[in-house]
Amino acid sequence: MPDVSPGHPATVRECLALGRPTLSFEFMPPKTPEAQQRFWQTIEVLTSLRPSFVSVTYGAGGSTRDNTTGIVRRLVAETALLPVAHLTAVDHSVTEIAEVVDRFAEAGVRNILALRGDPPGDVTGIWAKHPQGVEYASELVELLSARGRFCVGVAAFPYKHPRSASIETDTEWFVAKCRAGADYAITQMFFDADDYLRLRDRVVGAGCEAPIIAGIMPVTSMGTIERSQQLSGAPFPEHLLARFEAVSRDREAVRALGIEQAIDLAQRLLREGVPGIHLITMNSAKAIREVLTGVPALGRPGTPKP
Repeated sequence: MPDVSPGHPATVRECLALGRPTLSFEFMPPKTPEAQQRFWQTIEVLTSLRPSFVSVTYGAGGSTRDNTTGIVRRLVAETALLPVAHLTAVDHSVTEIAEVVDRFAEAGVRNILALRGDPPGDVTGIWAKHPQGVEYASELVELLSARGRFCVGVAAFPYKHPRSASIETDTEWFVAKCRAGADYAITQMFFDADDYLRLRDRVVGAGCEAPIIAGIMPVTSMGTIERSQQLSGAPFPEHLLARFEAVSRDREAVRALGIEQAIDLAQRLLREGVPGIHLITMNSAKAIREVLTGVPALGRPGTPKP
């Protein structure tokens, strides 16, 4: 079991309360035996960096539900990592959600990221709630908060959610999730610090002071840019796209620029007082270690240099 002795944070809320920027990593459940092996190798490498917590995603429609549960169970039982389990409402009744939540609780998970979720295969597709499910992420937060056993996180969208009618309504929905009981938020991936800062200003202006952790995914190929738009539903910043397109025929140059951009983004955010940096790993350690080499402020005490 992980160390949950006095002084060792057992929730993301406690990590944030320590007063220093959190460092966290996001992983996806692997789908093949070969991917499983690479996944646990990556976990071992990145554990040495002593992240504040790690999160494990939950496939559209619960497509990786059992795999997610198994992974977080093993993380609790066999590592010193603090796992956050993603949970979506897609294609789940309230009863099914309760069953999944109970399984997480039985595994010793105390941290859940509550997401309404996207239609399978298309983040911009038409959303349809389960007949006995929930319509909004705020309802999912209420269900989790009512159980009283979890630290609950939610998503934030620097650009805005692709199904939000406007920036203003997107801010309203975010504040509603926080008032329903969310302890903190992690943003969808973004690539321009100003997008994050505008989000933070909007939220504070709406009277909400929930900590918003910044989600960053290093660009390691031109394909990463396309994938980022598919996953987030947000356009890639034009001024950055021009820089990547200028070197697009040189794979190494694209990768070097992506690492440089992620370092610059993290450093700017830290100067602006972001409460934490959440690195989306795509289950690979190399780029993450390179980024952290350039962001010494995120080094953990007693941690070997990446």
